[in-house]
Amino acid sequence: MTSDSDDALSWDGDESDAPPKPVSGERRPPAPVEPTTSRQTAAESPADAQTAADLPHGWSAVGRGSDAVSHAEDVGDDERAPLGTGTLLTLGIVGGIYLLYSVGWVVGGLRLKPLANLIVADAMYVPWFVLAVAAPALWFLATWVLTRTKAGWIRIALLLVGVVLLVPWPFVTVGVIGS
Repeated sequence: MTSDSDDALSWDGDESDAPPKPVSGERRPPAPVEPTTSRQTAAESPADAQTAADLPHGWSAVGRGSDAVSHAEDVGDDERAPLGTGTLLTLGIVGGIYLLYSVGWVVGGLRLKPLANLIVADAMYVPWFVLAVAAPALWFLATWVLTRTKAGWIRIALLLVGVVLLVPWPFVTVGVIGS
């Protein structure tokens, strides 16, 4: 019985398939690996096989048929680069501000409702109240969708413009308690 640490990872009879272990200090080059090719069915065309063999950025194909393999960025520009950490952090902070703005519009609008009922009817007040509550979420969504193909700084700038424009003034001026 040997005390080799690899014995726990082998079965009886595996020794015939395993290559002989090099003597300590002796280096042996790795055994050449036979390239495996995927079987192509009759339904697949050569164009389908080429798109299935697209490589991600940083990888390169070697050997027979490597000229037919393309890189993923060469295939199409449909995918955009992922957002950076700073952009994601800014989007999270601005999204949180917009959520607080919606809550501020609800609280401020409900506090302002008795005073507004002296001037306008509920049929006029309620739709504008709902729009005021939804405005921060609508601004965020519209900015996100309409600036998909633009630079990241344009998206952030428009979101910051919304932070300035959508301040819940009834909450800021009257507050929760009111005066």
